[in-house]
Parts: sequence; C-alpha cells; structure tokens
Amino acid sequence: MTHPSIEITYRSGRAVAAYISLGERSAARCHATREAAPGLIVDYARNGRAIGLEVAVPRTATLAAVNRVLRAVGANPLRRVDFAPLRVA
Repeated sequence: MTHPSIEITYRSGRAVAAYISLGERSAARCHATREAAPGLIVDYARNGRAIGLEVAVPRTATLAAVNRVLRAVGANPLRRVDFAPLRVA
C-alpha cells in the first residue's frame, strides 16, 4: 500500500479544504461518503473500500484525528512531515 497524498484547495489565499487520496485506490469513483469524525469525511468506492478522506476545515484538523480515521479504514497513517502542509495552510 502506498502512502496517502494530500491536495489542498485555497480560496483568497486561505485553505478551505483538503483531500487525502488513499494510494492506488484513488482512481476509483466515489460511490458513498460517511463522516468519520467532525470535519473528516471518508469517500468509498462501490466495493466499499475507502478511496479518500476530505478534511473539511484544514485549520482545525489534527494529525491524531486524521490518523485515527485513516487507520480505521485500513490506510497508512500520515507522517508528521506529510501533515505539515495542513499546519501552514
């Protein structure tokens, strides 16, 4: 399994959302979503596998909360260095 990648969306210079693609499964289309924790929404493929995690409010997200969700869906957790762009966003 590969490490997740993060894409941050900015509006007027401020981070308004972030999306964590979960490795090779990111090519799948979203079939369903579920809020796993406040502000953390998991996208699922038709087969039920998690394909991504939306961070609805990046400035309030914590590495611990994101990693809890990632582990719960069977994805590799983020390293502190991977999460750093959300801290400065």
